[in-house]
Amino acid sequence: MAGSVNKAPRQAQPTKAVIYCRVSSKAQESDGHGLESQETRCRQYAATKGYDIAAVFPDTISGGGDFMNRPGMVALLSFLDAQPDESFVVIFDDLKRFARDREFHFRLRDSFRKRDAQVECLNFNFEDTPEGEFIETILAAQGQLERKQNGRQVSQKMKARLESGYWVFYPPTGYKYDRVAGHGKVLVRDEPVASVIQEALEGFASGRFGSQSEVKHFLERQPAFPKDTPNGVVRYEKIIRLMSRIVYTGHVAYANWDVTTRKGHHQPIITFETYEAIQQRLKDGARATFRKDISADFPLRGFVACDDCGTSLTSCWSTSKSGAKHPYYLCHSKGCVSYRKSIRRDVLESDFAGLIQDLKPTDGLFAITTRMFKDAWDQKEKQSDANLAITRRERNGIDKQIEGVLDRILASESPTVVAAYEKRIVALEKDKLILDEKIENHGPQQGTFDQLFEHALTFLSNPYKIWESGNLALRRTVLKLAFAERIVYSRSEGLRTPKTTLPFKVLGQSYIQKCKMAEAQGFEPWEDFHPRRFSRPVHSTTLPSLRWAVSNGKEMIRKATFCVGGFRRQFCDDSSLNGSGALSFAKAGAASRVCHF
Repeated sequence: MAGSVNKAPRQAQPTKAVIYCRVSSKAQESDGHGLESQETRCRQYAATKGYDIAAVFPDTISGGGDFMNRPGMVALLSFLDAQPDESFVVIFDDLKRFARDREFHFRLRDSFRKRDAQVECLNFNFEDTPEGEFIETILAAQGQLERKQNGRQVSQKMKARLESGYWVFYPPTGYKYDRVAGHGKVLVRDEPVASVIQEALEGFASGRFGSQSEVKHFLERQPAFPKDTPNGVVRYEKIIRLMSRIVYTGHVAYANWDVTTRKGHHQPIITFETYEAIQQRLKDGARATFRKDISADFPLRGFVACDDCGTSLTSCWSTSKSGAKHPYYLCHSKGCVSYRKSIRRDVLESDFAGLIQDLKPTDGLFAITTRMFKDAWDQKEKQSDANLAITRRERNGIDKQIEGVLDRILASESPTVVAAYEKRIVALEKDKLILDEKIENHGPQQGTFDQLFEHALTFLSNPYKIWESGNLALRRTVLKLAFAERIVYSRSEGLRTPKTTLPFKVLGQSYIQKCKMAEAQGFEPWEDFHPRRFSRPVHSTTLPSLRWAVSNGKEMIRKATFCVGGFRRQFCDDSSLNGSGALSFAKAGAASRVCHF
């Protein structure tokens, strides 16, 4: 740009001048009034020289290196290029404002020389002599040295603060800096954006969002979340950054400075365990269940499959001869007997609404289920201290493993072996961070049972209420939580019997009807037993499955299902339960039933 400019010979003494001001920090711009004070001094200098100020070009928060990276300097050169017949004096407050790099200093001098522009500085006289050039070179090199020393000092301070657990870079989305007594500037949650990010990341970790596409779609619907484009689009790069930033766990790390993961002083948005679950899902390759063409007009698109070929039904709007539009679902699989045979939307969705309504449990069944959850909640609270002790033992065990691996590293001379041991230490450190987080978060629950389980119980009590809301995101959530796989639709018979998820299997009325009354004397046929001496163990008359269950009580509890008082109770795998504890639910005198699978 500079070399192609041809200007008339410079006048003997220019009468017009431009001012260039530059600051390199926010403090100099706002608190120190750096730009304003520089401009004032330059204007006073121009007045004493008799120059008319044509323009002022400021640069804020820019480095002293390449001048082409400074918007103000680029604008100044463009201004000179636009007036080739005029000669100007470019006024600087200080030589350090000109350039703080020796190479760029002389490149900038050449750029002005080609434009017939004189350079004048308030504290330095530019001379076109060997002596003047020598002094100018020394001062430019000194400015470069100071800039690099300052950069090194700043980096060292930032690294030391980062190693102490303080984030030192630009705050990530969802955080902002705030001054905290005794800590200086610390990241704090920036609400409501932080809560939106928390919901998005936890939803992906738990499987609520099946892919990054669904997370992207969720964030685009949140008014508070900052978008990347004016039309409200969030780029995938932003989603990847959100999922890969360990700072959201309340920890800090920076590989470029060899700062390993450590506990930070800021409040986390998600737990470290959630972060690890996200990384595992990304590694495994989360498959997208969200389609861009799914809309509120066709919420079942992609979820209902054709009975003839098993392909997901698609949808469309059909225009009649009168010009009216009608919504339809249809199979778009070539070769299928139902290919392009439409199904009226109101018919399919009406059948599905009835299916959702049938998932509602009876009041009595739901009441006893709620009591079961409450009993499990109370039992977990009682076990809290015991679990804390176990967690601490595991944490101490990891410390011993790390010490052992370090000893092996010191004793090994093979780089390959050392690298493998170092990788093992990184994995152990991550496990230790998770256990430390569990220990730190141990304590009273953040809310009562009713507060924490309110939404879950509301959904289980009547999922149709959520479906009826019409919100696409909520409807898709109902589909994921209520059904274990896609529903099949037959054009002649309607919806097939769906495979529901475990909670609705437990609450389903059809399962109660599969129960049979147990005999009054127990689970085995009653017979008298006369003890005798045998040369070998007596062959047991107990059924193999029950024999196995007695000897493996804990595994039995994980899979067994009891119905007490006519209601079905299911127990999950829990180390706190044992055979006697589970069987105690079968109270004396109660009409017990055993469900056969």
